[in-house]
Amino acid sequence: MNVLVIDDEPQIRRALRAGLERNGYEVTLAATGEEGLDAASLQQQDIVILDLALPGMDGLQTCQQLREWSKVPIIVLSVREGERDKIAALDYGADDYLTKPFSIDELLARIRAVLRRIGNEAETNPSTVTTGDLRVDFARRRVTVGSAEIHLTPIEYELLKYMALHPDRVLTHRQLLTTVWGNEYAEDTHTLRVHIANLRNKIEADPARPRYLHTEPRIGYRFRVELVQ
Repeated sequence: MNVLVIDDEPQIRRALRAGLERNGYEVTLAATGEEGLDAASLQQQDIVILDLALPGMDGLQTCQQLREWSKVPIIVLSVREGERDKIAALDYGADDYLTKPFSIDELLARIRAVLRRIGNEAETNPSTVTTGDLRVDFARRRVTVGSAEIHLTPIEYELLKYMALHPDRVLTHRQLLTTVWGNEYAEDTHTLRVHIANLRNKIEADPARPRYLHTEPRIGYRFRVELVQ
């Protein structure tokens, strides 16, 4: 399993390489966006770890250029103050993000989750998604929690459907709004919050502590799927 790490800080590159190699990954290091793009073009990578605060060609430009010709999964790294950049990276096609500082165990968990999700998405779209006691049947446009059928408005159903078809993926406000409502609603986060709240009231046992529809503060939402033990 090949991991490409693109980060301009030598100590972070060394730490990530040591932690990843200790867990069985083969690691390629790059200090700039240009070096990273070259490395990705010369050798097939299974996942890219990309720092957003790169000198010269920054992480956003690197992500955008990489997405023009590659579908390799990308996890971006950002400082806490970089919320706008994280949102932009996700809109450009990054698959997930981590806020610095983070532990190697947290990074490994994100890598496993992204690779698992990408593997599932490579298969044909499922006819149903089931997690916990929630079941979304796309063929019948039917949503149930346990044995109870949940009645959703058309917009609520389309919102839940889109999120369920992208499980465990951070979906930005803009992605959800433009997909479900259209481009003219791209900035209408209030409408999105209202519909998420309505969905939680209908499908969550405790809407204040959601099990399925998780908030990514200032960025968007994530549909959580519980793994079968």
